[in-house]
Amino acid sequence: MNGRPPLPKSTRPAGRRFQLFLIKPSHYDDRGYVIRWWRSMIPSNSLAAVYGIAADCADREVLGPDVEIDIEVIDETNTRVDVPAILAQLRENDGFGMIALVGVQSNQYPRAVDIARMFREADVPVAIGGFHVSGCLAMLDDDNVDLDQCRKLGVSIFAGEAEGRFDTVLRDAAARRLEPVYNFMNDLPGIEGEPAPFLPKRFVERTTGLSSSFDAGRGCPYQCSFCTIINVQGRKSRFRTADDVEQLVRLNWAEGIHKFFITDDNFARNREWEPIFDRLIELRERDGIPLGLMIQVDTLCHKIENFVEKAKRAGVTRVFIGLENVNPENLAAAKKRQNKITEYREMLLDWKAQGIMTLAGYILGFPADTPETIRRDIAIIQEELPLDVIEFFILTPLPGSEDHQKAWRAGTPLEPDLNAYDLNNVCMPHERMSRQELEDIYSEAWRLYYTPAHIRTLLRRAAATGCSVTSLVKLLVQFGIGVRLEGIHPLEIGVVRLRHPSERRPGLPQENPVSFWTRFAVETVAKQMRLVGAITRVAIPAIVITKNPATKAYTDKALTKGAEDETLDLYQKTTGGQAAVAHSKKIAALTARA
Repeated sequence: MNGRPPLPKSTRPAGRRFQLFLIKPSHYDDRGYVIRWWRSMIPSNSLAAVYGIAADCADREVLGPDVEIDIEVIDETNTRVDVPAILAQLRENDGFGMIALVGVQSNQYPRAVDIARMFREADVPVAIGGFHVSGCLAMLDDDNVDLDQCRKLGVSIFAGEAEGRFDTVLRDAAARRLEPVYNFMNDLPGIEGEPAPFLPKRFVERTTGLSSSFDAGRGCPYQCSFCTIINVQGRKSRFRTADDVEQLVRLNWAEGIHKFFITDDNFARNREWEPIFDRLIELRERDGIPLGLMIQVDTLCHKIENFVEKAKRAGVTRVFIGLENVNPENLAAAKKRQNKITEYREMLLDWKAQGIMTLAGYILGFPADTPETIRRDIAIIQEELPLDVIEFFILTPLPGSEDHQKAWRAGTPLEPDLNAYDLNNVCMPHERMSRQELEDIYSEAWRLYYTPAHIRTLLRRAAATGCSVTSLVKLLVQFGIGVRLEGIHPLEIGVVRLRHPSERRPGLPQENPVSFWTRFAVETVAKQMRLVGAITRVAIPAIVITKNPATKAYTDKALTKGAEDETLDLYQKTTGGQAAVAHSKKIAALTARA
């Protein structure tokens, strides 16, 4: 992209105009309506990455010097896919254009197919890419989950990454000869020096907080069986340089955007982490760009010298940790052996020492789980781990993961509706719990962790360790009430839920417009009242706690450094906890002798 966005339409020369629509689909809720918001929470890195690549193609005039490429971005979580309007725009340009369904995950695939069908009925070229189609082609030997729907519709399947390949797709679409499949899964590109992920401000403004995202690296060396990243992006890590990152930061800062989610699955394993942090530190401390960052890391990141300290100086305010579970036997079953529960407390305390908020993914439904063990483990986490926010997920055999591949080949009965593969629904049998029991304990887990008493504890810990209490209040409201308020995962929550009668899933009856809009209005008012109540119940204790001088001296078992005795329930009561302690001692003894 050469560090600049494409020219706006008003300043481009006259000529043929290729209409490129980049659409990131949402998915359907339990009543069959598209999940869409006035403002969504999380910006789409897939859209930013493909927009940057497409803008670079436009700059390089890949369709010829007499053809301009007009790029429109639609993130369906915050923008309605107005099919008639898009078709009208295409007709104004003699049908010269295409629809690209970008970054489609498994739970979004049914909605993506429904969108594609509407455009294919009008003979518009459509291509689909993302984790679902890429994961299926990578792991299922062409015996793929519902991909025949695309083939029957004449939708082109793009598997892999678009750097260096999107030129070909655009030229083929312009000539109306899209290939049925573009499969680059065995030829993943380097990303150093490639066009920077970028979205113009007019698109970023449709999310809360005016934040964007980028990937500084792709791929992961670990082997977690539930993960799709290792099979879609590969186990060999690829990286952007510090120069690349500076370019994209400056590009965004020119539009007033300075907050970013670095989407690397594990930034701590990015070999360029230190040069990137050093450059970001320069941009903050020398150039005055007020960076605010969220990163994802593993549970051993604190062992890397200066990593946590430099993260703070670079502008990291939130860190997401793939904790996944506190039972070593569950971690081993998922090939998550790099997670050591004996390191959890030290790691979390190191982040706390820098005043950085910690969020953790926690998976329910591992083989050793029962409702009783899950309740026990949540109580242990509350008392003994200095963790701020927990994001609960149900163990899901996502297409593209080893878990799904094994279950598929073994004939295990799996949930047939891909719309349910949102980590919020039970999609496969569990050995020790019925489907209903797992669904019930999942709903209960949110209530167990985000109790009024524990919320006050979390606020006290934040105030005592220098974390932003205001930011924590926002997250506690989002995660504490999200599932109960909307029946969807809190990561999908936004500001003011929107619906439209035309967005109901095909096959479900269209509702009477009067009853639809009446119920929508009543539900919206009721939800906003509940939301105000939830904010009040968290904000008032937060104000009281921050104004109390004694809060600075607050401490508890979770915040006590050095309390690593073997009597902790984390080691005594978890499945495999005592064996983990014994192993840790053995390694320490061998290391000392060496």
